[in-house]
Parts: sequence; structure tokens; C-alpha cells
Amino acid sequence: MAAIDLFAGAGGFSLAAYQAGIDVLAAIELDSQASNTYRENLIERLNVNTKFIEGDILKVNPADLREELALERGEIQLILGGPPCQGFSSHRIKNSGVNDPRNQLLLRYFDFVEEFRPQAFLVENVSGLFWARHADYLEKFKKLASDNGYKIKFCDVINAKDYGVPQNRKRAFILGVREDVNIEGFAFPPKKTHFSPNSVEVVDGGLPAWKTVSTVFEPISEELKEKYISDYFLRKTSLNEHQARNLLDSLEFGCPIGEDDPCNFHMVPTTESENKYQATPLNGSREDAGEEFRLPCHSNGYGGHKDVYGRMFIHLPANTITTGCHNPSKGRFVHPWKNHGITLRHAARIQTFPDDFIFTGTSTSQAKQVGNAVPVELGLVLITSIMNVLN
Repeated sequence: MAAIDLFAGAGGFSLAAYQAGIDVLAAIELDSQASNTYRENLIERLNVNTKFIEGDILKVNPADLREELALERGEIQLILGGPPCQGFSSHRIKNSGVNDPRNQLLLRYFDFVEEFRPQAFLVENVSGLFWARHADYLEKFKKLASDNGYKIKFCDVINAKDYGVPQNRKRAFILGVREDVNIEGFAFPPKKTHFSPNSVEVVDGGLPAWKTVSTVFEPISEELKEKYISDYFLRKTSLNEHQARNLLDSLEFGCPIGEDDPCNFHMVPTTESENKYQATPLNGSREDAGEEFRLPCHSNGYGGHKDVYGRMFIHLPANTITTGCHNPSKGRFVHPWKNHGITLRHAARIQTFPDDFIFTGTSTSQAKQVGNAVPVELGLVLITSIMNVLN
């Protein structure tokens, strides 16, 4: 079973493919530091025979690549890839991004599908891809699929927390299957494996609840547990002391990060920022830190983004890990109880990368690689379900 990975980034999709027992014959990535991460972790450490191309995908001829790989059309099972998402980002204001040249890369993706004619292809992107302003690109992509004999089996949003990833991460996925492939009875996406802790599936059915951010941190002390109960659960929720203690006792925790882990680093806060974090209570947001820490841009009634400078909720799935996950000014990325941001390893764990996966490059580049990646566990679930029906 074989695949190729376009816009491969640091290799989240490729790692998931290898874990599913699939050979990634080729991968393409433009960013040099992400390319180094891919090579060191996937090609060198796993000792796989992947043809890795570091460069602009617009300059890679699909026919030449297929010939170099000595592949016939239709010989591989799967093409993976997540074209750069900035042009489709939901953070764009009004119609900005509509004519972003990066949007054209979604159509470039299909040039490789057309040349290799895999049994199936899977595209990942931000959910903004489905916004009305980008309908033109999406319709062109669907038409290319139809004209080339592919049925779009799925074109919607999937949330990673429904599949065992400790993160509330909604992303667009498009699955196309070649018309001559028998997929009778195939349902995609696969059935959810994790559910809201209050759902009937968990309460009455005994199925797993969403994984919480606690799973990437070491266990909390009894002193911290009491502080969570008194300072947050009794003040901010309807839970009584007994219920709050049961909730905290039921949380799954991870293991401490090794001191020698190259990704065990965080942004060093300024004195002012450290004071702000110290004033931010457990599970608190920047608004809970007090008026003295209110930013000038959050005056005159403007609340701004409430998650920035917020602590991660210990008992919930993490907020979406973004390319700014190393910087508390970019989201709810403050350590649950320490007075600094989360480490890069914490972010990578939330993206379900194993601890032996080492990101390379500058701290900003590493955060970008982590934030752009497909969570490995989600990729594994989705790819496995596709390969099972192709088999």
C-alpha cells in the first residue's frame, strides 16, 4: 500500500500513514525548516525510502515525478495533503483572501491526482475553505474531480476531539474516491470514538469521553487540586466540592517532559507578562487577571479576543493549537498552573506527536510546524478507515 504526501510540512500526515502501514513514496514541502524536521524524523530515523522534494510544488512536474518513481497510473492507493491554509483562514476579514494566490494551490493538488490517478485522495484544510467567499475554488476542485472520474465521498468539517485528540480542532476534509473503486457500505468519516462527558454515549454507554488537556501534563499535586476546587470550580461552575474533586480525580494525566528533550522550551516571559500570568487564576482568562493588566486595545468597551493570555482549561480539550502556540499573546496558551506559556513539547503532545519526534529550526518555525500539522492520531484514524475499504 503506497501514498504520496503533498504540502507535507513537518510530516504529521506521513507519520500517520506509516503508522497505518502505508509506504509514503514521495513528499513535497516548500519550507526548509519543516523539510529538515521531516527528513530527520521520517526518512533518517525511520529509515524509509521516501523521495523527499524540498521546493515549490508549482515547479514540480507531476508526470516527471511519476516517471521517476516508476509508477503506472492508478498504482498508488492514496494522495494526502493540506495546501497552505492562510488564504482560506476564518481570521481573514470580510473578503480578504479571496484572490490569495495560495488558494490556487488547492487546484494544483489535483494536478497530481490527475497524473497519478490514486484510488483515493484526502485533502485537509481550515474550515474557512467552506466559507461562501471561497465557493469558486471549491467548486472548481469538485468539478476537476468529477471530470476525472472521482466521486467526492466527503466534504465537510471534522473535529479532532471526536477521535481521541485532546484538542477542539475543526478542520475541513475532502475525500475523493475513484469511480471504479468499489466502496459499497463505506462510511466516512469513521464513527466517533470519543464524546462529550455528559453525552448518553459516555453516561449510559460507557464510551470514552473527550480527552482533556491534562493528558499532556504531569499529574497535579493535592495542593493544586484543592486550589482548583476552591478558586475555580466552586466559584465559576455549578459543581459542589464533592463533584469537583471527583472530576479532578478522574482526569487522565501524562508524564513529565524529559529535561533533555530539545522541544522542552517555552517563550521566556517579560517581568510584566510573568506578573500578568501570576495574577491569572487557574483556568482563568486575561480578564480574570484584573484591570491593571488590561491592554490598551481592550478599552472603551472592546473586549477583544478573550482567549489571549488565558490559561489552558485543565479539564477540557485544548483550544486549537495554531502556528502561534508558543506565544500566549496568540491564544489560550499559558501553562495551566505555571507562570509562562506551554512548551513546544506540550503543543506537540496536544497534536498527538510522540515525544521522540523532534522539531527543528527556530522556535517560531517549530511552533508553525506544530500548528500546521494534521494531528497524528486523527490522521491515523482517517487513513486507516480509507485503506480498509480500499483493501
